[in-house]
Amino acid sequence: MRIQQKLSQLPQVNECLMSPHGQKWLESHYRAIVIRSIREVIDSKRKEILAGADPEITIDAIAAEIEKAIKKHSAYKLRPLINASGVIIHTNLGRAILSDRAIENVVANAGGYSNLEYDISKGKRGKRYSHIKDIIRELTGAEDAIVVNNNAAAVLICLDTFAKGKEVIVSRGELVEIGGSFRIPAVMQASGAVLREVGTTNKTHLSDYENAVCGNTGLLMKVHQSNYKVIGFTEEVPVEKLVKLGKDFNIPVIDDLGSGCLISLEKFRLYGEPTVQEVIRQGADLVTFSGDKLLGGPQAGIIVGKEKLIQEIQKNPMLRALRIDKMTFAALEATFMQYLDEEKALKEIPTIRMLTQPVEVIRKRAGKILASLKKSLSGQADMNIVPDQSRAGGGSLPETDFPTYAVSVKPSGISVNALEERLRLGNPPVIARIQGDVLLVDARTIQDREVRTLVRCVIAAIIN
Repeated sequence: MRIQQKLSQLPQVNECLMSPHGQKWLESHYRAIVIRSIREVIDSKRKEILAGADPEITIDAIAAEIEKAIKKHSAYKLRPLINASGVIIHTNLGRAILSDRAIENVVANAGGYSNLEYDISKGKRGKRYSHIKDIIRELTGAEDAIVVNNNAAAVLICLDTFAKGKEVIVSRGELVEIGGSFRIPAVMQASGAVLREVGTTNKTHLSDYENAVCGNTGLLMKVHQSNYKVIGFTEEVPVEKLVKLGKDFNIPVIDDLGSGCLISLEKFRLYGEPTVQEVIRQGADLVTFSGDKLLGGPQAGIIVGKEKLIQEIQKNPMLRALRIDKMTFAALEATFMQYLDEEKALKEIPTIRMLTQPVEVIRKRAGKILASLKKSLSGQADMNIVPDQSRAGGGSLPETDFPTYAVSVKPSGISVNALEERLRLGNPPVIARIQGDVLLVDARTIQDREVRTLVRCVIAAIIN
């Protein structure tokens, strides 16, 4: 009887809504979320009572729990976080960070109508891709360009357009797999193309391609080994030789660059990433690359190359399913525009800036973080600045380690694993890494505007 009596005293959902607490919640939160949260808390109290407990069940007593549930259900699932891992193009963390100019252009075009498919000068319907192809052509030297939603889609539509039911000749050493189990052979199969692999894992000669050419050859394909490197007794065929072979047999050559870079990184002693301009100058008929890797823009797949081939791709019905939206256009156009001034691009595009920033700048940022932490955590953690190595990530520059500085933190009151978890579950989440018995906060991938928030999160994680 006691349990039944207690159950009968549970407040009703409508009663909670009509209370002062409920009216306050409804003013600042969606009604559906408020109702769900109230029901959730009432159900939990009902379970406690049935289990023999005697919880406080007045509206005032359960208001704090309901508010907590409302905040949980109101929070967006996609959340900004602080990348303290040192991996610059971190696929799991959203890859490239957009520049301020790109963000401004997205906001300007997303908050209202735009001329996405409208020709203002003629007062009639226009072409979606006309807004961006001119700037891409100017920067890359290509005859024409088109953009789809990612580089996998770029490769897919090229194969579908020019090699459905036909053979595509690829070196065995270039049959790559990247994150998410994306494999070149699988994409080929999905496009309807027939894979014709030639050579061996470590050596492929021009004669291997030449001997494989037949009446059913649709494309000669080169795939940049962007996320791994074969070293030692190796040989691969350069693009210009494939182009000559393609011309001899009237077969287009496609080069999947993957990461896509518009600025030569060799002057920063970063080797292994050819620029898009170089590959176009070498004569490749089609070149595909990502927008959100070394380019430093939004997720997109850019296809550049011969005008007649790009026009064929534009006729492919698949293009509509792979097209990008106005926000991606806005971010991508702004990003490309910044490359018109290389010096500004190096400073303003976060991905390029993080890749090329001097270690002295990183050490200074690490010092600022350490000084702020020591002010509040004296005696509660052992903290130092330590030299370390960062990575490009995103399948880019796989053999390159970037000298960096990190702040090492070894808390005295909790384990380093507990600290990592608290930071990861904090607000905002901080993604750091454990090395040995310390937690490392890599200053290379910390943005200057994030330093104060990062420090607050670390202090809270150690003290609370």
